[in-house]
Amino acid sequence: MNNQWLAFFQGIIFVKVQGQGAERFINRLIRSRVPIWNVSRQSEQAVSFSCSLQHIHKVRRAARTFEGDIYFYRGEGFPFLLKRLWKSSGFLIGAIAFLVVILLLSNVVWRIDIRGASPKMEHQIRKELADIGIEKGRFIFSMDDPETVQHKLLNRIEGVTWIGVEVKGSTFHFRVVEKNAPKEKKRNGPQHLVAAKEAVIVKLFVKKGQAAVKRDQFVHKGQLLVSGLIGTEEKLKEVAADGEVFGETWYKTTVEMPIETEFQVLTGQQVKKHMLQVDTFRFPIWGFKNHSFANHKEDEQVHSVSFLGMKLPVSYVEKTYYESRRTSRSYTEKEAEIRAREIARRDLEAKLPEKAEIHGEKILQRQFTNGKVKLSIHFQVLENIAVAKPITQGDQKNARRKKHNEYPTRESE
Repeated sequence: MNNQWLAFFQGIIFVKVQGQGAERFINRLIRSRVPIWNVSRQSEQAVSFSCSLQHIHKVRRAARTFEGDIYFYRGEGFPFLLKRLWKSSGFLIGAIAFLVVILLLSNVVWRIDIRGASPKMEHQIRKELADIGIEKGRFIFSMDDPETVQHKLLNRIEGVTWIGVEVKGSTFHFRVVEKNAPKEKKRNGPQHLVAAKEAVIVKLFVKKGQAAVKRDQFVHKGQLLVSGLIGTEEKLKEVAADGEVFGETWYKTTVEMPIETEFQVLTGQQVKKHMLQVDTFRFPIWGFKNHSFANHKEDEQVHSVSFLGMKLPVSYVEKTYYESRRTSRSYTEKEAEIRAREIARRDLEAKLPEKAEIHGEKILQRQFTNGKVKLSIHFQVLENIAVAKPITQGDQKNARRKKHNEYPTRESE
């Protein structure tokens, strides 16, 4: 037979014909168009051959008029293989069930390892992990991928600079870098506090040094705020001036806001597909229905599959299609102006230093053109304007001269 693979799936019967007229029996089969092959003589009155299982009834029909003996002594091919497997189905089912259980247990989280965190921080991280579904005994397939877990933890937990997330086998590994409270900088030497920018002084908190300005006083950039020279003219003492000087500063910003905006929103309808991925090929295992969404967003999560700690070249893919629709929102000119002011204030707050507060705002200019509102806004901000400046010898001479002018000697009088 030319196609041996086809013969294998159909099944092959090995037949032995014994008796007088064995050759005539073979010729009769050929005339009946029964395909046979591997014909060989076993003895003077015995011939063996092979034929397809689907033609066995023709061989039996021809055997009714044959005076000798016919033996079907062996069968090969897919049908006989299934029959043998069915006889040992209990063992086969047990072996398959054992492998499936081992595979499932290999993809369950058995350990969560956290390093680099203090006991308090570790407790907080484990609490947040439980909230987002990272717990012992759960399948890794049902959890977020490491990048998503990392992003969620960084957004939820304060006091950490970086969190590394890695999955090895059935263990989640977390590496934590906590934020260290900034240590107080050691003063290299005596210093003044001067103004970092123009401002009107609102309040002063002087810890060390002599205040050189008063409330409601306007100061220029670089002007002395707190002097690091204290004492009398004859005995000036240099100290590291320390404190906070809050002044009212000014910021001007321009913001544009469209009166009508278009965006996409999710409707809540979704279709999920579950697939196995081998190399670049994907085989659907659940969710065969295709979505009919005119507009949609896709979310895909790929989970690697492990077996006894070894990463297999197989991945479990969960792909979700979310239905979306385009919608538009229209603002009145007043609503657009309010929204633009909120955006401008939020952007400015993100740029301001710590402890700075916005105390007031005033719209300098407003325009409504081309479907947009354009605002020019002036903000009043209360912030610490004091920065350190080392004391020089010239500062000492100026301080002595100033004290001498303020308190002249008897001779000069």
